[in-house]
Amino acid sequence: MELFEPGADFFLIAGPCVLEDDALNLRVAEELARLADALSLRIIYKASFDKANRSKAGAARGPGLEKGLEQLARVKRESGLPLLTDVHESGQCAAVAEVVDVLQIPAFLSRQTDLVVAAAATGRPLNIKKGQWMAPEDMRGATEKARQAGSPGVAVTERGTFFGYGDLVVDMRGLLRMREATGARVVFDGTHSVQRPGRADGASGGDPQFTVPLVHAAVAAGADALFLEVHPQPETAPSDGSNMLRLENLEPLLRRILRIREAIRG
Repeated sequence: MELFEPGADFFLIAGPCVLEDDALNLRVAEELARLADALSLRIIYKASFDKANRSKAGAARGPGLEKGLEQLARVKRESGLPLLTDVHESGQCAAVAEVVDVLQIPAFLSRQTDLVVAAAATGRPLNIKKGQWMAPEDMRGATEKARQAGSPGVAVTERGTFFGYGDLVVDMRGLLRMREATGARVVFDGTHSVQRPGRADGASGGDPQFTVPLVHAAVAAGADALFLEVHPQPETAPSDGSNMLRLENLEPLLRRILRIREAIRG
């Protein structure tokens, strides 16, 4: 996918945190497809078939690999949007690559060599999320693994850095440092960056009121793309509802950031 090549168009990765029923999945996809046309913006649909790193044993994880890939294929057929989903085990990569356009390496697994290599060997582009404990320059190793294993394009995503216990901070210098260190396109994750890990009765809480100013700042700082989890009713979402962006608020935010980009270019 050319979006993962240096100098390509600005783009957005967006969707619900985890796949739900077809009605919800398609409702979000239809709105994203509409916005892609209305704003002449490249959008990749994101949703997970399994949330394998939940804090609690009984937390919702999603439909699983087989059903999840069927649901993702339906989204692609109905909306025409390219797809991104995350993989947690090397054995998932080949099957996932038959359906989706981009494989994502979760932040907690960004140094998991076998997983990165297996995902890259599918021939799909990768989006590798920076571990919350890592310096921007530490992502050089992950991108080198992916390229050596055959990935045709790699992006790296900033999603906040641990700040003490139960909080994350974002250093906008890190966007430029990651690009310089890796040569990869740099994505800013505006929703996971406002998480409060472990602060919601042992699960991740969040401060979504900070999403918009952080996104504005990241675009002004030169991010190549954005990552935003969106949902019509975040309060009902089975995963990450405390930090998701309400779907109806996405269009005005996108219009503002496109104006910010235009002002910078001017």
